[in-house]
Amino acid sequence: MIDVTVLFLDETFSSTAVGPMEVFRHAGTLWNVLTGKPEHARFRVTTASATGRPVLCDGPIHIKPMTTIEKVRHTDLIFIPTTGLSLDDVVERNAPVVPWLKRWHKRGAAVASVCSGVGLVAATGMLDGKRATTHWALAERFREKYPKVKWMPELMVTEDRGFYCGGGVHAALDLSLYLVEKFCGHDVAMQSSKALLIETPRAWQAGFAVIPLKTEHNDGAISVAQDWLHENFHRTFPLEAPAHRAGMSMRNFVRRFKQATGDSPLIYLQKLRVAAAKRLLENNHRTMQEISDAVGYQDVAFFRALFQRHTGVSPSAYRDKFGV
Repeated sequence: MIDVTVLFLDETFSSTAVGPMEVFRHAGTLWNVLTGKPEHARFRVTTASATGRPVLCDGPIHIKPMTTIEKVRHTDLIFIPTTGLSLDDVVERNAPVVPWLKRWHKRGAAVASVCSGVGLVAATGMLDGKRATTHWALAERFREKYPKVKWMPELMVTEDRGFYCGGGVHAALDLSLYLVEKFCGHDVAMQSSKALLIETPRAWQAGFAVIPLKTEHNDGAISVAQDWLHENFHRTFPLEAPAHRAGMSMRNFVRRFKQATGDSPLIYLQKLRVAAAKRLLENNHRTMQEISDAVGYQDVAFFRALFQRHTGVSPSAYRDKFGV
C-alpha cells in the first residue's frame, strides 16, 4: 500500500486536490468493481493542511483536511495542487509547508506538484538542476524567480529524480494518472483510465505522449545526452549526435551511458520511441504508418517488429487491449 498525502492549501483550485485524490483512491478498486473482480486498493490517501482547519479554495469552496501536516507519520508521495497565481503569495501563505516538504523528501518521499503548486516546490531549492513544468502562462515568471530549475513548460508532465510536475490546472489528472502508472504499473493505470473515463497522460501541453524519464544517476554529461534524446527521439539522427552533445567519443559515450542507465544508447532510444508509440496507440486512431513516422521510424514493418520485441505484443494487439 502506497501512502500519499494530498495537501489542502488556501486558494487551492479544488479540482486539482480532489481530482487526484479520487484517482489515487480508486486505483485498483473501481475497475475491479465494474468488472466483477476483487478490489485491491493501491493507495492510502491522507489529506492535510498546515493547520488542520478547513481551507478556502478558489471558487469559493471550503474543503476540510483529515489532519495537519505535522501529524503525518508516514508518506511515500506528497501531492501539491494549484494554489493561486501570485508566486510571492503562494510561498508566503504556505511558508510552513516548505521545511515540511524538505524533511519528507530527505526521508525518501516523492514530491508531485501541479501548475502554481510547482512554485512552492521550487521555493525549497529542491528543483534546482532538475526538469520541471508548470502552466505556460507562469513559465516566464518562474524562470526569473527560480533560474536554476530546468523549466520545460511545453511538457504536460515531467519527472526528475523523485520530483513530478504537471502543467496547467487540468494536468492534475494527467499527473495523478502518471503517478498511478509509476507506482502501480501500466495495467493498473490503464484500468483506472478506463474506469474513470480519463485519457491516458499527455506529455506535451501541445499534446503528445508521456515518456518516463531517466534512471537516477550522477553522471551529468549522460543526463545532458538523455535530455537531448527525450527532446529529439521523434527525429532521425545518428547516435553520434547525443554523444557529441555529451562531449564524448562514441566509444566512451556508449560505455558511460550503459553504466549510468543500464541500457545502451540505442536500446534507450528504442524504449523512448516505443513508450511514445504506446500512448499514441492508446489515445487516437492514427494509422500505423502515421504512428511509426511520429516516433522516428519511416519503415513501418521495422517499427512493428521493434514494438513487439519490446512489449511482447503487436501494435494492433496493444491498441485493441489498451485503446481508450
